[in-house]
Amino acid sequence: MKFDTVIVGGGLTGLVSGIRLMQNGQKCAIISSGQSALHFFSGSFDLLNYLPDGKSVSNPEDSISELSLQAPNHPYTKIGKSKFAELAQEAKNFLSGIGIETQGASNKNHYRITPMGIIKPTWLTMPNFAFIEDGKFSWKKAAIINIEGFLDFNPEFISEAFEKMGIEISLQYFNLPELNTIRKNPSEFRSTNLSLVFDKEDNLDILAKILIEKSQACDVIIFPDCIGFKNPEILPKLINKVGKPVYLIPTFPPSLVGVSTQLYLKDYFTKLGGVFMLGDNVTHADIEAHHVTNVYTLNHGNIPISAKNFILSSGSFFSQGLLADSKQVYEPIFNLDTDYLTDRAEWYHTNLFEKQNYQQFGVKTDQNFHGIKDDMPIDNLFVAGAILSGFNPLKEGCGAGVSFLSALYVAEQILIKEKTYESIAQ
Repeated sequence: MKFDTVIVGGGLTGLVSGIRLMQNGQKCAIISSGQSALHFFSGSFDLLNYLPDGKSVSNPEDSISELSLQAPNHPYTKIGKSKFAELAQEAKNFLSGIGIETQGASNKNHYRITPMGIIKPTWLTMPNFAFIEDGKFSWKKAAIINIEGFLDFNPEFISEAFEKMGIEISLQYFNLPELNTIRKNPSEFRSTNLSLVFDKEDNLDILAKILIEKSQACDVIIFPDCIGFKNPEILPKLINKVGKPVYLIPTFPPSLVGVSTQLYLKDYFTKLGGVFMLGDNVTHADIEAHHVTNVYTLNHGNIPISAKNFILSSGSFFSQGLLADSKQVYEPIFNLDTDYLTDRAEWYHTNLFEKQNYQQFGVKTDQNFHGIKDDMPIDNLFVAGAILSGFNPLKEGCGAGVSFLSALYVAEQILIKEKTYESIAQ
């Protein structure tokens, strides 16, 4: 099997880079072992919320110079300040171009509401999700409405957070007889299964009636993200019938918006002609003179999968893009050089909420994100996303941004490289 580019990893990074390359005429394959971190997606993409020293960031674009001083190996430092701003805008345009509209900009963070009611800075937020701009809501009274027995949404925590901001709250619960079948099994009473009920056109009128009755005298309705999975038109119809805004707040994983975003990007990639190998793992690769020729997968055995270029976007420890034993942190496919602390006692802090050093471990790359092996860059292997070293996605609030911007960056490097080769050949 031969391709222009083979991408290892089917999460946000792999899908974005794959779609961008396919849009520019490349033949691509994505090899994905299964679920990605997108299933934990909150409905918002974070770009840069805090500097490594803990200082909060309100304007990510203006903070890149200081970030570069504090974190010389950060992916954003390698991208550079001007390119960072360019790619951040390109990311928003990329989503819009494939039919995903977002709210937000890279020169001013706004604030999202987590499932626990915590207010956090963010970059881009999906439509219909509650967010705060300029430090306050535009409404005075909100009805927070939850389904009876639904534990993945905590209206009490959200209510407390809203009340601290001067919002008057009406806390309401409801039930539909059709939900009782799902409720019998607590493990099935999740947002994805609830949406199978709420997405039915037959239930639209009764749900609208319930929301109207339970939100009287309120400016807006706050509702858990458990609607619109299979029927994206149902929420706009519901809002129209209710006659007032209905804002969603993400639930605990698996996230409905995360699963739907993953499926949307995957479908978009395959409709462009991309090959998505789901449920397969790359086991090893052929590398000759710092050049990858083939990769091999568990499902395809000794059948080589060859390409002009390869992208490693297999994620960090969560998705086993990185592995660790008692002595080292290593990358298992290409055996690339990795950054990690040699003293294992320094890998983690016993306080879960403190900075965890292992979150900054990752694969070494050069300035153009070529993977490095035995201190030498591999000329056709690019590394992007969570597997990169030099950043702390949780403490810095930059995980999605690094994934998105590095994906676009390496796709651009591949396109420039191939265009140069074509010009030389002519």
